[in-house]
Amino acid sequence: MIKRTFVLPGLLIVLTIVGLLLLGFWQLERADEKHAIEHAIVLASLNSAQLVTQADTLIQKEYYQVLLEGRYDNDKQFIYDNQIVNGNAGYYVLTPFILDNKTVILVNRGFVPWYGSREKLVDIAVSEAKVSIQVRLIKPKERIKFKQNDSTTFPMLIQSLNIERLSHLLDYQLVAMLAQLDVKSNNGFYRQWQPFYGSVDKHLGYALQWFLMAFILSFIAIRLWIKNTKN
Repeated sequence: MIKRTFVLPGLLIVLTIVGLLLLGFWQLERADEKHAIEHAIVLASLNSAQLVTQADTLIQKEYYQVLLEGRYDNDKQFIYDNQIVNGNAGYYVLTPFILDNKTVILVNRGFVPWYGSREKLVDIAVSEAKVSIQVRLIKPKERIKFKQNDSTTFPMLIQSLNIERLSHLLDYQLVAMLAQLDVKSNNGFYRQWQPFYGSVDKHLGYALQWFLMAFILSFIAIRLWIKNTKN
């Protein structure tokens, strides 16, 4: 017979085991997601860069290298602050690129370190002549909630990539993708793009860790239950 004093601890142990198992399965789901991303990147890398002119096509080309024809909007650029590259704090230079059909996409022209001073930006001016550029497309991720910016002065310092909010500030609709300027293209800064962070193995390792903890706790719980019933 199970003692009443064992009921509450036993319930807590069961809930803990269930929680550990859920964490393990969640890590397996994350591993599947990362595997799907890796597969998409490999698939995209097998295709050569093709000219894209339509917004709908751009949306479907995540991780692909594509060619764009149009011009930069030098007067409305963003300074994407709070970035760390190779241990250096700095910012990305984001410049609207207007395609021939008036579709507009933000181009990340690369990273610039602050060099210990936030008082002065480097010269980010770019020609507005028609050009052809090669870029890699990714979906922008909003790291933090966008802080309201009442300033209308460009270049504008921003902390987050909220496409709708940035479209409002620019006064034209942006494609919901971010274009990373190819390292061989002109008019850029430091570029060492990492399209994918993390690994499948890491999540599998975490899953194994949670499952082992659940197994050990289950073993201890069974031993305690057997001991309690004998007493």
